[in-house]
Amino acid sequence: MAKVNVYIDGFNLYYGALRGTPYKWLDLARLCRALLPSDTIQEIKYFTARVSARPSKPTSAHDQGLYIRALRTLPNLTIKYGHFLTHTVPMYLATVTPPQRVPSVPTSLGQF
Repeated sequence: MAKVNVYIDGFNLYYGALRGTPYKWLDLARLCRALLPSDTIQEIKYFTARVSARPSKPTSAHDQGLYIRALRTLPNLTIKYGHFLTHTVPMYLATVTPPQRVPSVPTSLGQF
């Protein structure tokens, strides 16, 4: 049995697993216990950034606030806030050169 700390990226959890599902009210402590049944979970750190209301989702900030209030009731969970960047970052296309073919080497050295 190991003692573990769990780090959860809220953005990736939501957009990678929960968005568009009925499971948005996920109990993170229960999830961690289910994933690590033989370990002792010392602390869960949940990393997120505050969202703002958008015309397409006017309740998103309120909904996130409710979820964060629910998470605060978990005894070993800490919420860490960061900043979500919404501006575009240019990425340059890297050209990949295919590897050169290495001439085959005979596998048999013959008889000595």
